[in-house]
Amino acid sequence: MPLSHSTSALPDNQRSTWADAYLSVRKRSEELCVPLSPEDYVIQAAPEASPAKWHLAHVSWFFETFLLKEYLVGYPEFHPLFGYLFNSYYEQIGKFQPRQERGFLSRPSVGEIYRYRAHVDEHMLTLLHNAGEEVWPAVQQRLEIGFNHEQQHQELLLTDIKLNLSTNPLRPAYRSDLHQTPKASAPHQHWIVFPGGVHEIGHQDDCFAYDNEKPRHRTYLNPFRLASRPVTNGEYLAFMADGGYGNPGFWLSDGWSTVKRLHWSSPLYWELIEGEWWQFTLGGPRKLNLEEPICHVSYYEAEAYATWAGKRLPTEAEWEIAARGLPVAGNLRDSGYLHPAAAMPGDGLLQMYGDVWEHTASPYQPYPGFRPAAGALGEYNGKFMCSQMVLRGGSCVTAADHIRASYRNFFYPHERWQFQGFRLAEDA
Repeated sequence: MPLSHSTSALPDNQRSTWADAYLSVRKRSEELCVPLSPEDYVIQAAPEASPAKWHLAHVSWFFETFLLKEYLVGYPEFHPLFGYLFNSYYEQIGKFQPRQERGFLSRPSVGEIYRYRAHVDEHMLTLLHNAGEEVWPAVQQRLEIGFNHEQQHQELLLTDIKLNLSTNPLRPAYRSDLHQTPKASAPHQHWIVFPGGVHEIGHQDDCFAYDNEKPRHRTYLNPFRLASRPVTNGEYLAFMADGGYGNPGFWLSDGWSTVKRLHWSSPLYWELIEGEWWQFTLGGPRKLNLEEPICHVSYYEAEAYATWAGKRLPTEAEWEIAARGLPVAGNLRDSGYLHPAAAMPGDGLLQMYGDVWEHTASPYQPYPGFRPAAGALGEYNGKFMCSQMVLRGGSCVTAADHIRASYRNFFYPHERWQFQGFRLAEDA
């Protein structure tokens, strides 16, 4: 329903609150790009890693497509072909530039992308200050999705920048001023027991959540134990030293095929230099810290390690039940390290939020009773519920106000450019 020109009864202070929240999210995306040179915005080192300027344009296209074109009468489209260039995967909207070819485009320039963002921002503020009362619920709902969507792309910006820069022989740092994580020895791993029985999982309060986190439902679990912290670099090195990448007995068939096809012998970004392991970080190359959580490993690698260790990965239901009631706190993007840190001493479960997304043994499937939204927005999550695996907990590049216990991230089992690690589980 288009925006009415009539005056709304919505209080001005509520409109201002939403406008301020919108501008805050938009500003943060641009702040993350300040360290980049113009050339950095364009490169795409792999099909899964989009150029920085594409991310900035795509999130603007999202607001333009799902809010401005729907609810702002007379909205002047910035460019008639930007819908083709910056649509990601919404087939119901129309055709789009192939994902693997996003880095082919030197034009539009970075400057034009920023002008596009300013154009969208100007008209979004008009919409937020003038939307009629009759359309405000729909506007608010889509606005919340837009906020969280842009936060997802802020995380992908950092993840993709890291991959893009890592392919440069100069090994340039995204930010040379990033502080090193605190020097600490990871506490001894111990096991925490959780009871079996019927449990409820899924989103349950009035705060924002994606549709794939719903509906809340019951599930039965046997008693289980969860490791107190994620597996560390040092522990993973022991797996490698024991022939982990050379023994097919540890690997799923598809995982072993992937190891041979891609010639894996260590986690992504690891490099052996004169007998010492180094890793590439957003702060440039650093010597491997054995106490930090293992990062940038695929589901296949996590599962192989668990097999080698005589354990298993937790299911997503086990992870969520264990995380319930814990504060959303830890080494998230807001800490400023943009790199996993060693666990600090403490009781109970450590590092459930932040540091690394944690692999689970659960395939990404719909919850009982799930129904995707009508129209193109229904493509946001539902159509990907096949052949991917669920990860939980956020990472060192996830915004603290973006993550929650019910949040379901998902990637293909061979992918490892995201900040991915794991903790172990076993039957009690």
